[in-house]
Amino acid sequence: MVSAVQKAEGRPGAGKEAPEPMFDLIELLFFAYRDFVGDPDRLLESIGFGRAHHRVLHFVDRQPGLTIAELLDILRITKQSLSRVLKELLDQDYVEQRAGVSDRRQRRLFPTAKGRHLAQQLAVLQTERFVRALGPLGPDARQNAIEFLLNMIDPQEREKVSRLVWGTTPQLRHRGSP
Repeated sequence: MVSAVQKAEGRPGAGKEAPEPMFDLIELLFFAYRDFVGDPDRLLESIGFGRAHHRVLHFVDRQPGLTIAELLDILRITKQSLSRVLKELLDQDYVEQRAGVSDRRQRRLFPTAKGRHLAQQLAVLQTERFVRALGPLGPDARQNAIEFLLNMIDPQEREKVSRLVWGTTPQLRHRGSP
């Protein structure tokens, strides 16, 4: 049932009956994410880092030369939120900051060898979990998971995310196509 608040605010679904909440999927996604990040959390905790350090290091490692502004946009956090985490990664030699070539005011972030090593260790932990989860689901499991996750992203963000992940928009298989 659509609430009076939804109708008054013009929210999506106004005038239509709201779908029944999918509590099973909501809760399974919560628990899957908890365990997916839990593996790296334990390793990070041993060196005094947390999830925020992981996110920053991951994207700096995957996109060497990323600017602070680009990182803020990817993570959708404030400069203040990034500041402490980035300072710790810089101070402990996991990330280095360099001035931009064409614009010296620009700050570009690069992983150090130590940072690349840690990012790789964390990615292997998460990859092992994917392998265990996808293995029993058959040959299309990874492609189906990619499609599902892309469809969870807001439509106006999908192309941007695809370029970040693959460097281009992936050619996704459409249902019913060979």
